[in-house]
Amino acid sequence: MYRYLGITLLGAALVAGSAQARDSYDHVRFGVDVPYEPMQYRTPDGGLTGFDIDLGNALCEQMGITCEWIEQQWDGIIPGLMARNYDAIMSSMTINEERREQVLFSDAYLTVPSAWFAPQDSDIETADEQTLDGLTLGVQRGTLQDSYATDFYGDVANVRRYATADDMLLDMESGRLDLVFVNYPVGKTTLLDSERGDYRVVGEMIREPYEYFGDGIAIAFRPRDEALAERFNDALAELQEDGTYDEIHDRYFSE
Repeated sequence: MYRYLGITLLGAALVAGSAQARDSYDHVRFGVDVPYEPMQYRTPDGGLTGFDIDLGNALCEQMGITCEWIEQQWDGIIPGLMARNYDAIMSSMTINEERREQVLFSDAYLTVPSAWFAPQDSDIETADEQTLDGLTLGVQRGTLQDSYATDFYGDVANVRRYATADDMLLDMESGRLDLVFVNYPVGKTTLLDSERGDYRVVGEMIREPYEYFGDGIAIAFRPRDEALAERFNDALAELQEDGTYDEIHDRYFSE
């Protein structure tokens, strides 16, 4: 009996020690979906860069820990977090109520609108049920843009979903899509500033309804990792205070 009790207490101590070690990470693995310039993408030599990447690395440096970036397609990014394939998601994930039921969010570190993009010669001037009737719309599968386009226009338009932004943009270039709906910085970099075609924004920037577009972009953690999330919140506040955040922001966003 005493031997069994000793083993039980030892096991409990090991579990507690393991939990404490996880809360005091000295190496954090981020799940990230690539490429979505200017948020996260690869340079010609294969290195990862972008606003999320640079900010994540700066946060880890501020905390005195190391970062590792693990690529994961978007439609599996939350399941990958729950399966412990990585410790957090830093991939332009917008805070909303549906996701709050699955993950713990850090403080928001960026707020961006979404927008409709179409070829420059398109005669579409606004995006509503009448103008989108019968058209083919491109979205990335599992995103808030997917949910918004499906719920608002799925009955009148053909919403085509893509695993990656590259596949969606290829269909846009080939004329198989009439519009795409993505967050504005991604659309600006990949379409408006691209030499591969001539595109424009259709209508106004989209920031509402709240239940779709939420409270901004944040890092996502497993719900039990409150201590880790708080460490990142503290580091983010420090980078905003000392000007590092503004320097990284201005590196990628001219507007």
